[in-house]
Amino acid sequence: MSGAFLAGLVAGYGVAIPVGAIAVLVLGLSARTSFRVGAAGALGVATADGLYAAVAAVGGAAVVGIVEPVSGPLRVTAAAVLLALAAHGAWRALRPRPVTGARPRRGLDTPLRAFVGILALTLLNPATVVYFTALVLGRGDAADSTWSTTALFVVGAFVASASWQLLIAGGGTLVGRALTSPRGRLVTALASSTLIAALALTLL
Repeated sequence: MSGAFLAGLVAGYGVAIPVGAIAVLVLGLSARTSFRVGAAGALGVATADGLYAAVAAVGGAAVVGIVEPVSGPLRVTAAAVLLALAAHGAWRALRPRPVTGARPRRGLDTPLRAFVGILALTLLNPATVVYFTALVLGRGDAADSTWSTTALFVVGAFVASASWQLLIAGGGTLVGRALTSPRGRLVTALASSTLIAALALTLL
């Protein structure tokens, strides 16, 4: 059982550590808003990774056959959503700020919206489920897996993904505190939008 949990940890870190558009999005959210918002987004990523790990562990080879035919449209959809987020972030950074009154909270600027939005966006990445499926099928004990070992594998993947994404969110919070001036927040918002747009284009 401990071997299944360790395998899940390794798999989770393997898919989480490479910095991509989602990591940049979580980092930017924490820098522009708060750690609560960034952490909610981080847990959205981890939830998606855990769900995909569960699908791969239970479904096995059948998952690849289902996902592969629609991987192209899913990739295009993910790129379009990321480009929209990048454009929205740049627009919000460049628009004039109201002199008085509270700033309206829109987009992914609340914990619930960050969790749901980033969860949905992460689920658009078909490579994740293929990655987990390949690892599950490559394990020597995959055929003899029980519900307990499957659950431990999924929990391990979730813990690994959550710990890494929360670390990224914490780093974004530190960046946000260091760059408290309006100019600093403008630069970080535009840099985040540029990186997200560039990473979205690489999906195409």
